[in-house]
Amino acid sequence: METHNLGTVLREHPFFQGLAPQHVDLLVGCASNVRFNPGEFIARSTDIANRFYILRTGKVAIEVDAPPKGAMIISTIRDNEVLGWSWLFPPYLWQFDVRAIELTRAIAMDAKCLRTKCDEDHDLGYEMMKRFSAIMVERLTATRLQLVDLYAPAGREK
Repeated sequence: METHNLGTVLREHPFFQGLAPQHVDLLVGCASNVRFNPGEFIARSTDIANRFYILRTGKVAIEVDAPPKGAMIISTIRDNEVLGWSWLFPPYLWQFDVRAIELTRAIAMDAKCLRTKCDEDHDLGYEMMKRFSAIMVERLTATRLQLVDLYAPAGREK
């Protein structure tokens, strides 16, 4: 996909709705197309968070290792959703493992590029922070609900 098409995709994506056109134009310079095969790790916990992703098609699992039970899926991310917020906060490390469940095509947003643009344009930085704050609340709520299920006494009614 050519760069000018990435701009169209970003402008039409719900996450970027209402973002000033000049800000979308800045984001295009940080964007590239990627694909992940089923079972492929997109990120591992404590890896450097040098990207976030706009899923175009596919499905990925956000997982946490829960010994002795093993990997536990915290959330499933699908078409048109946003993956990754760890790129925003030092030390810029992924907090969870992320694995493709099915063939997934996405737009990867380069974190260093985007942080630089946000530092240079505080209005863009504020808009990105507002949007990612909502995602963080959603993911933390999902994690809390998973932990309640994990540690609930056997036989407890939901």
